[in-house]
Amino acid sequence: MAAKTIADLDLQGRRVFIRVDFNVPLTPAGGVSDATRIRESLPTITHAIERGARVVLASHLGRPKGRIKPELSLLPVAAYLAEALARDVVLADEPAGDGAKKVVCDLRDGGVAMLENLRFSPGEEANDENFSRALASYADVYINDAFGTAHRAHASTVGMAKYVSSRGMGFLMDREATQLAKLVGEVARPFVAIIGGAKVSDKIGLLESLLGRADAVCLGGAMANTFLCAKGGSMGGSLVESSKLPLARAFLAKAESMGARIILPRDLVVAEDVKAESGTVVAAMHVPDHSAAFDIGPETASEIASIVARARTVFWNGPMGVFEAQPFAAGTQAVAKAMALVMGGTTVVGGGDSVAAVHRAGVASSITHISTGGGASLEFIEGKKLPGLAALES
Repeated sequence: MAAKTIADLDLQGRRVFIRVDFNVPLTPAGGVSDATRIRESLPTITHAIERGARVVLASHLGRPKGRIKPELSLLPVAAYLAEALARDVVLADEPAGDGAKKVVCDLRDGGVAMLENLRFSPGEEANDENFSRALASYADVYINDAFGTAHRAHASTVGMAKYVSSRGMGFLMDREATQLAKLVGEVARPFVAIIGGAKVSDKIGLLESLLGRADAVCLGGAMANTFLCAKGGSMGGSLVESSKLPLARAFLAKAESMGARIILPRDLVVAEDVKAESGTVVAAMHVPDHSAAFDIGPETASEIASIVARARTVFWNGPMGVFEAQPFAAGTQAVAKAMALVMGGTTVVGGGDSVAAVHRAGVASSITHISTGGGASLEFIEGKKLPGLAALES
């Protein structure tokens, strides 16, 4: 049975445990440098407050690996949130235990508390039974609004849910599931997927799932180097996953046998190293020995833009090159701008670098949906059942 949303549940006077994704970057001074993920969950939090809930927020930050690391405390996140909500946010000094229990027990209707970094406890990532029960003891209602962690079977995303009978999705989680579902099953065609990034190994499952579903799959980024090398290209000093060449060859052979359209770069922008002040455009299969590919070339960017212009559904994950460096940003920017010009269709962007690219290109407002979950969005589109979503089903 489909999961309920927070709007379907009675919250008045109840302890509403909201698993949020506040895994945000911090400044060297210990402030929040990018609050996008915090802002995305504000509608869910505000809804709970306005309905008189006693709100308990929980998130992880960074990778402390079950150890207490003061530099990964959620204190700056709680401070930012308090300012955004214009109300006090009480931070517990631990994710679970007597201190956390007291903070939760002291809450009044409309009050907000936040548990300390969940991953300070080894029980979080281990989906430990005792830790799950401890977290569940703070909840009358369980809400998961952390789509970015929905593909992880952790205590706060899966383990505790079974001990809370009233549970559902936050508004962010609901929006993610609704929008990404448009890329699964019956899809408005032509359906184009643009997949970039560094490693074939990270995305081969997604690529396999797109065969027969997407009308065209455009490959870019360092990942494309491995496929070009698999086809016999000379890649110079470019990043190539040599151990994945057999996998790349098998994928290309399968695509050919199925009649699937795979678009590989025709040209590349190369340089001696990524710190170069400019790049040189070369044929994709002929990278000079002392150069490496850092972006797709203009001919490839133009071809992808042309394919996107005729699409009704477009999914993009992964940059086309080292877009952080200006000499190698053109390919990624071209894809971002092409997606913004799709009229009357659905455009979805997932993955941190791709999201950063559409914001940098100034076209974020023209994209149908910008996903907050990189790995989660990939697994969703691949057709996998996300543990965090499955745990919410009644």
